[in-house]
Amino acid sequence: MVSLTTGPVIGTKTMVVSPHYLASAAGARMLEKGGNAYDAAVAVSAALAVVYPHMTGLGGDAFWLGYSAGEGRVRAYNGSGRSGYAVRRDCYAGEMAIPRRGVRSAITVPGMADSWEAVQREYGRLTLAEVLEPAIGYCADGFPLSPDQHGGSVLAGAALSPEAAAIYLPGGRIPAAGGRFVQRQLAGTLRALAAGGRDAFYKGKIAEEISEYMQASGGYLTRDDFADHRGNWEEPLSTDYHGHKVYQVPPNSQGFTALMALNILERYNFADIGHGSYEYYHLLAEALKLSFRDRDRVLTDPAFSRIPLDQLLDKGYAAQLAASISPQQALAIGSEPVGRDTAYAAVVDGEGNAVSFIQSLYFEFGSGVVAGDTGILLQNRGSFFSLDPGHINTLEPHKRTFHTLMPAMACRDGKPAYLYGTQGGEGQPQTQTLLLTRMLHYGMDPQTAVNEPRFVWGRTWGEPTQELKIESRVAAGVQAELAEAGHLVRAVGSYDGVMGHAHAISIDGNGYRSGGTDPRCDGSAIGW
Repeated sequence: MVSLTTGPVIGTKTMVVSPHYLASAAGARMLEKGGNAYDAAVAVSAALAVVYPHMTGLGGDAFWLGYSAGEGRVRAYNGSGRSGYAVRRDCYAGEMAIPRRGVRSAITVPGMADSWEAVQREYGRLTLAEVLEPAIGYCADGFPLSPDQHGGSVLAGAALSPEAAAIYLPGGRIPAAGGRFVQRQLAGTLRALAAGGRDAFYKGKIAEEISEYMQASGGYLTRDDFADHRGNWEEPLSTDYHGHKVYQVPPNSQGFTALMALNILERYNFADIGHGSYEYYHLLAEALKLSFRDRDRVLTDPAFSRIPLDQLLDKGYAAQLAASISPQQALAIGSEPVGRDTAYAAVVDGEGNAVSFIQSLYFEFGSGVVAGDTGILLQNRGSFFSLDPGHINTLEPHKRTFHTLMPAMACRDGKPAYLYGTQGGEGQPQTQTLLLTRMLHYGMDPQTAVNEPRFVWGRTWGEPTQELKIESRVAAGVQAELAEAGHLVRAVGSYDGVMGHAHAISIDGNGYRSGGTDPRCDGSAIGW
């Protein structure tokens, strides 16, 4: 699906961007109702959990960056879950890896429901029941099934458990795009959450039903795993870049890789680098590859292993990395494949509050398992743990895994200037770097920055090579130069889905909010 928007949506006071128009509408409704950006963001998040169920859901995780105008600061919330207390490597004795589907892949507690209440309670103005109202309506009354969900069902429908297939493949068939799609069980679960808050999920009947189902089906999560779950507020990571302070969520998120790449790129003069040129794509790819090399060496749950962020984000270290980049030769660096199905969104209100957030089930439809009659698809994020005891991200009980989710925000003069992010595991830091450099160095509005051709470097599942996938709209001469430099170039579709779904908001000196959404998805930007 490609629905190309040529120019940005501009609001004088507010802006909502998301990968589904109904989720954007849910956020706009909260702003109209008197809520702020935090209320709207939770409404968007909950709506996405309903209308984009192949990408995200109540059984997944979420990461948040929020700027509070009242406090004048950015804070991060880590809404990712930990592995169960009973989950150990010997649960998978004789296996090469944790299964990517089924109950034995669903080994981390869903963190998103906790994050909704934490974010909305700390900074919101409305009640949790009010902000969940649109999502509950989409569940109970149904909504037009998106082309993207139809495509996800074609791709991953065979991986669904019987309980999941009964919901997402009604009548044993892949539902057609545009048909009314109802999620009765999930509506009941959301109503219980709206009435009882996070404890209804983690300490009440929802946790009881999920854990009983898991135990009966050969899974490992227990009621204690749910009862003990808490996300946490954290100080975000940041770096200074061309008059802006750029923020990311700390580990277990991979967000620091994007900051590392910016520190390397700061050594170069973009006034001398043409956008879309060989130099532009080569430099960004090489800076990101160097960041990934360090990421793969150190990223895990920081409660289990120290991550030397002081060194990794040091400007002197960035200078050393920049010096290793050849202008004519691609570095020979490898990477591990990571999942890509995610939903990013952002909201800015009229008071100056801003929220950049991202959420996921990891693979399409996550583990493929719906627990009992809850309607909740459980994520398979824990399948990224390693079974190698010497690996930095080795599986251990009550541990967070290496996480790809990484919302971004850049502030100018202490206030938000850019909110941006994308779907796509390995592609997130890559597309974020493309978006920010386009908006900041080349003066592009968010929609133009999103529309311009993109690349993704690295391995994907089932492919042994470290390809530089690049959209065919990039000039043939540029592709040839990249190949001559040693990049394993593979031209893909002109608006290829492998590039993910990117969205961005910029705020100019007049306070106008410009929004851009990805033509590859079903999203919309709504501004007032």
